[in-house]
Amino acid sequence: MKRVAPFIVIFTFALASLACSIGPSISFGNPFSTDTQAVATPTMAPVPTTVAQAPDTSNPGGTSSSPSAASSGSAAMDTNLADLYQRISPGVVSISILTNQGGAQGSGFVYDKQGHIITNYHVVEGATEIEVDFASGFKVFGEVVASDLDSDLAVVQVKAPESELTPLTLGDSSAMKVGQSVIAIGNPFGLSGTMTYGIISAKGRLLDSLHAAGSGAYFSSGDIIQTDAAINPGNSGGPLLNLNGEVIGINRAIQTSGVPTSGTAANIGIGYAVPINIVKRVVPVLIKDGKYDYPYLGLSFPPGDLSLDEINTLKLPQQTGAYVVDVTAGGPGDQAGIQAGKTTTSVQGMLSGGDLIIAVDGHPVLVFNDLIGYVLNNKSPGDKISLTILRGNQKKEVSLTLGKRP
Repeated sequence: MKRVAPFIVIFTFALASLACSIGPSISFGNPFSTDTQAVATPTMAPVPTTVAQAPDTSNPGGTSSSPSAASSGSAAMDTNLADLYQRISPGVVSISILTNQGGAQGSGFVYDKQGHIITNYHVVEGATEIEVDFASGFKVFGEVVASDLDSDLAVVQVKAPESELTPLTLGDSSAMKVGQSVIAIGNPFGLSGTMTYGIISAKGRLLDSLHAAGSGAYFSSGDIIQTDAAINPGNSGGPLLNLNGEVIGINRAIQTSGVPTSGTAANIGIGYAVPINIVKRVVPVLIKDGKYDYPYLGLSFPPGDLSLDEINTLKLPQQTGAYVVDVTAGGPGDQAGIQAGKTTTSVQGMLSGGDLIIAVDGHPVLVFNDLIGYVLNNKSPGDKISLTILRGNQKKEVSLTLGKRP
């Protein structure tokens, strides 16, 4: 069976010739195929004139909704969003960088009164000069003091007057529910201070990190937030916020149906953000120690969910769980006795007979995302976790001591 991987891009905005500079491509790691369908370059069009609507007379004797009530609700929402923007925008910054290859732009936000700015690592990767622009018009050079390839985070420090530093409040990404409203503020295509509105479309998505794991593979970034709030090249590193004005994610990537030859990635309503709960674990350690060590299982799993044909071919005892396709020799999983498949099948790159992980510390694991999300959000190297596995039809409890990502 052949599966098509969606095309994920991380985004920066090049200064030269107003062309979009796409950073290293991020995919779900699917070895089978890559979607390279071109996307048309967006063009300018005039805004259509509003057309007056005729009165609705389709229900002359019945109860009608109140236009004034609807207008009142809309006006209240408009006021709330406008007030929110006025309160939050002073803490959002535009970031311009110079590299040996040229220039690019991204976004960020003020973390504290000490001048720490949070952004994506890929926004400032390879920068020889970093300029940070505030909503007030104040501009200052900054320097990267710490970076993290696993969650694509970077801490930039600036020397700025305290009056320019408006730290944003960090929320709780685990408390957000699918369907809740969110806003993004950033610097798409160099349009600083742009605010867009949408919802949480899904939680617990999975992206490749920028941390190479060897053999062309990358470690996983888990518990990613999916949103339909419009984010585009240049939004990278900017905040995704709830309607209380709390940062619940850092915008990182968009999904497209391909990258056109013109180089401009098109937003199709699927964006991805690093959950703020990961940021709250990682950033204080980055500032203090300059690095953050992620927990390590030493196990490999299939990219994406298994299809029914694949489940049947692998002869798995149930349809849900995280199927182990490889165990790193001498790693934590190997030391715990976790087994990978050994019998050749018709599924490319997968052997049957491996363990199926169905729970971690009593929390159900329906897909690999559940396992990696739990571990990244709650555990550190050296911690022990209890894995419930199915080996054939036999259920076993396995204790595993987490290592440190090499």
